[in-house]
Amino acid sequence: MPLDIQWFIYALISNGAITQADADRFYQSLGANPDLEAYAQLVLDQLVSGLSEEDQQSVLEQIQSVIDYAVAQAETGIAPNLPQNKPARPGFPGGAAAARPGFPPAQRAGAFPPAQRAAAFPPAQRAGAFPPARRGYIPPSPGSRDMGEPPEERRGGDGGRARTAIVQDSATRFDSVDIDLSQIQSYADLPSLRNVSEMSDPELQQLVITLLTCLRALGASDLHISAGSPPFVRRMLQIERIDDWVIPEEDAFRLNTVLLSAERKKRFEEDMDINFALEIGADRFRVCLMMHKDGSAASYRLVPDHICSLEELGFLDHDVTHIKRLLDYHNGLVLVTGPIGSGKTTTLAAMVDIINEKRTDHIITVEDPIEILQNSKNCQVTQREIGKHTISYRTALKAALREDPDVIVIGELHDLETIENAITASETGHLVIGTLHTSDAANTLNRLLDVFPPSQQPQIRAMTAGSLRGIICQRLIPAADGGLTTAYEILINNMAVGNIISEGKAFKLKSTMQIGNKQGMCTLDQCLLEKYKAGLITYEVAKYYMHDQAETAQLEREYAIRQAQQLQAN
Repeated sequence: MPLDIQWFIYALISNGAITQADADRFYQSLGANPDLEAYAQLVLDQLVSGLSEEDQQSVLEQIQSVIDYAVAQAETGIAPNLPQNKPARPGFPGGAAAARPGFPPAQRAGAFPPAQRAAAFPPAQRAGAFPPARRGYIPPSPGSRDMGEPPEERRGGDGGRARTAIVQDSATRFDSVDIDLSQIQSYADLPSLRNVSEMSDPELQQLVITLLTCLRALGASDLHISAGSPPFVRRMLQIERIDDWVIPEEDAFRLNTVLLSAERKKRFEEDMDINFALEIGADRFRVCLMMHKDGSAASYRLVPDHICSLEELGFLDHDVTHIKRLLDYHNGLVLVTGPIGSGKTTTLAAMVDIINEKRTDHIITVEDPIEILQNSKNCQVTQREIGKHTISYRTALKAALREDPDVIVIGELHDLETIENAITASETGHLVIGTLHTSDAANTLNRLLDVFPPSQQPQIRAMTAGSLRGIICQRLIPAADGGLTTAYEILINNMAVGNIISEGKAFKLKSTMQIGNKQGMCTLDQCLLEKYKAGLITYEVAKYYMHDQAETAQLEREYAIRQAQQLQAN
């Protein structure tokens, strides 16, 4: 049986739409080599029999969702564990029909001509999940721990979803190691990777877990294990080798896959890259595996062990006040941008935590993977993970509009459909917060708008001018105390900014931001100057990152005054 049909059957039986007997009968009636379209049409014919036109349309949308799900899962190459036979639920539209032993002879796979079949499954109907009022158990993605788990075991005692499902992610979990971290003072104190070939898998697992725990104690932000290269870390934005030994290809593959489940390891071997969350005790890591010319490579990002406040991240007090005002809106679009590794996810988590404490709303987040867990405080927080709880950002965002959210948080706005849905959601009474990989506010707007075809851009500019609330563009820089701090610029949408967006004159944004301090705006150079005045960064760091000559001149005057005061004091 083709994989896409297997996943299609798996989803329908899991949701009680059909029984196993129905599934077998449908398959046998199609003869040799059936395709998913023919099978889905046969199921559809039975489910819509005797329903009203409105209910028929609802079933069409749900069947299209299942088709999308089945096709995506079939691409993994992993077969589902088909659930045990159970009676169809009457609550599912057509459930009563599905439970019948047969259906009228005229309602066969060929009953609809090809043109009508195409109309039955239009591309625009991408629900991404069953609508909340009709949705039952959604089958887990391949590679998750609860693959093939019966639906009843994932539900709470009242028949609803178990509370843990709200923050349940696909993280690989291990117990923490018992080690005296006070003895870890340098890279020389780390466990060695030179004897990997002589270790068993349990010993190797313990080695990697211990290494990650020790590196967190040393203040590293990333660990890299790559074939054909010595192991190295990123610490204070700098690459540092922890050993001179070059890791052989075989050892690198064992190190990088020893923490994977069998399903996840198979998927990595097929796709040649994979992202997932790793949890060791209370510590979390974001793991990215890939293949390259010398073998396998892995990047382990050390996620903060708590939700940091904006002040902890380096935002100045008066800027924190303006950012919190952005989070008071009940609709609109707020963007957090910056290059890779600039702390966007941590800032996003801090903003969600602020909303979670000061408002009483429903927050839906979509992430890949879930890095920082958010527990519900005054708000109800629902975290979804790509591949575990939804297929993609765009399907999750489209589905979120039917799930009664007040705030939607999108981990990354990276394609036209996701951006378009985010702008639409921000106009329809939702506060949407998302991230983009851009370097400044002007580039953010260009990136946001240029993904649309020229014919749509005037309309999208007008929509963005009305829905955008603000942009926070940040990067990490060395702090005066030896750690890292956030340097940023803030754009607040006012009448002048709205006109600039509508007219497509992004080059005017910088001058508008320079004079918009009263509205809460600041440029990166102004932020650097204020941080230097506050003693948070050194003169050398501030001058290195500055570009505006006027701000640089003010920095040099401030530096000269301090030098003179120091000489006078001495």
